[in-house]
Amino acid sequence: MDELNVLMNTFREMTGINNEYLILIIISILIIVIIKAISKVINKLYKIKDHSGRDKFKFTQRCNLISNIIIIFTIFIIWEKHLSNIVTIVSFISAGATIALREVILNLFAGIYIKAAKPFGVEDRIEVGETKGDVVLINSMSFKILEVGDRVNGEQSSGIIINIPNSAIFSEHLKNYNIAFKYIWSEMKVSVNLDADINKSKNKLYEIINKNEIIKSIPKKMDKALDAASSNYRIYYNNLKPIIYTEYVDNHIEFTLRFLVHPKKERIVIDNLWIEIIKEAQKGNIDLYKK
Repeated sequence: MDELNVLMNTFREMTGINNEYLILIIISILIIVIIKAISKVINKLYKIKDHSGRDKFKFTQRCNLISNIIIIFTIFIIWEKHLSNIVTIVSFISAGATIALREVILNLFAGIYIKAAKPFGVEDRIEVGETKGDVVLINSMSFKILEVGDRVNGEQSSGIIINIPNSAIFSEHLKNYNIAFKYIWSEMKVSVNLDADINKSKNKLYEIINKNEIIKSIPKKMDKALDAASSNYRIYYNNLKPIIYTEYVDNHIEFTLRFLVHPKKERIVIDNLWIEIIKEAQKGNIDLYKK
């Protein structure tokens, strides 16, 4: 005990912090370590059981949130009698330090906004500025997205995780592919020769697009999604079924196939459609344009 007092007195002389505050600091650190350790143990016990990766992720996020709330509440109780002194000390922080902490404070407030307003959530596909990807993690200071390519490259995942500060939602434009409903309008162009039978080609394309299992299930789902979103957003569509537009372009006929699809399934759907179109062209049912 004497050795501990000597150590504390030495520390007080070096830092100017009196013993009472030093004890509170030590207790606060111990509380943080113990609660975080308990949280990790609970997470490990949960992961032992047969749960899906999504369930494990959600459980970990909730467990971390609860442990952080407990830490803040406990430390507040411990330091309650000394808060007025701490506020007085903080008030003397220089303007330079305030400027240095500006981004940290802005990120914290942006994090609160993201949690409360929910402009996006985990697993949403978003675009912030020039960066596009699927949200994989949201925390108090930043969020992480799994980068995807542009529309030309089928929006396939690059495997790169990008860390974006929360404050970016205030300074950059934000696109959310999933906030009202999960589907987007996709288009693909199919060119046929000028002397081709337009009606036959168009009917065959409708047949191909309407028999695609992914596409034909979406209009019913989209109806429900629009009903749910109509109370928050002024969004409506007169037609949710696939449609094909016809246009004359550079001595050939160009059909534009427009259909609803989940952004994460867009490339596989387009791949399936092209395979069927090529098969029908080989049978002579579609006269594809050759330059």
